[in-house]
Amino acid sequence: MKKALIQLHIAVLLWGFTGVLGRAISLDAPMLVWYRTLLTAVIMAVILTVRKQWIRISRRDLLQMMAVGSIIAIHWVAFYGAIKFANASIALVCLSTASVFTSIFSPLINKAMFSWAETALGLLALVGVFLIYSFQQFYGLGILFGVIAAILSAIFTMMNKQIAHRYPARTMVFYEMTSGWLFITLLMPLYLAYFPNTNRIPLHPDLLSATWMHNDWLWLGVLSLCCTVWAQSLAMSSLKNLSPFTVTLSVNLEPVYGIVLAFFFYQENKDLHTGFYLGMGLILITVILQMVRLLQPAWKAKYRA
Repeated sequence: MKKALIQLHIAVLLWGFTGVLGRAISLDAPMLVWYRTLLTAVIMAVILTVRKQWIRISRRDLLQMMAVGSIIAIHWVAFYGAIKFANASIALVCLSTASVFTSIFSPLINKAMFSWAETALGLLALVGVFLIYSFQQFYGLGILFGVIAAILSAIFTMMNKQIAHRYPARTMVFYEMTSGWLFITLLMPLYLAYFPNTNRIPLHPDLLSATWMHNDWLWLGVLSLCCTVWAQSLAMSSLKNLSPFTVTLSVNLEPVYGIVLAFFFYQENKDLHTGFYLGMGLILITVILQMVRLLQPAWKAKYRA
């Protein structure tokens, strides 16, 4: 149990680093995602080949994985766009509304019963986002991208749940990352037509020079290998031995870890005002309330037993 808990928190901490790395990498959001999806797909292909874990996938499920991969790619573009146009802290706070958007969209996608309580929580979270915007309007575009990233995160999470029980996680990650890379590749000519001066090649200064910390290839490798492949493997291992409450609570710490890291590495707290903390507090309250609502039936069943 202790080992599984450590594994899960390391995974969540690695996910929290994605915001910091997104700011450290000099590439624009679409180019960053193009490289991240490509590197992750290649790493996963090597792992699946070495371990001989390739399996057959039905055509219908493959099409769904391709759709999910495309949505994930646009989600990442929006998330890193939020970081570029605002900062990592604001992007992560906006992304934390994803669980609330999941509650709103679930009845539409899964044809579940509509819940007024979940809708109220969703509106409360949006009030939190509005508070952040009202005090820091110069980050308006970044906040918009952050909310879009949260909405897309809610959508692809629900779509993934529909087929996750049928295939190993590594297989799904490979096909989704490959599809995401192909989707971004198809859109790239249009993007470059509008932004012809986009830097297309990551920075790679000499590791012995004073600027070696600005090595995009280094951070892209860390982002793909550690924050995607390794973090996902740790999470998979830990899920076998932890309760749903522990998992849910731990994963909700991702934006907290990310914000603390952004404060530590970039001193972003100096650029944030009262509205950010008020909005963040309101959003965290909605996430906690939604978590309690979801886990309440399990608690009742446990106490009855």
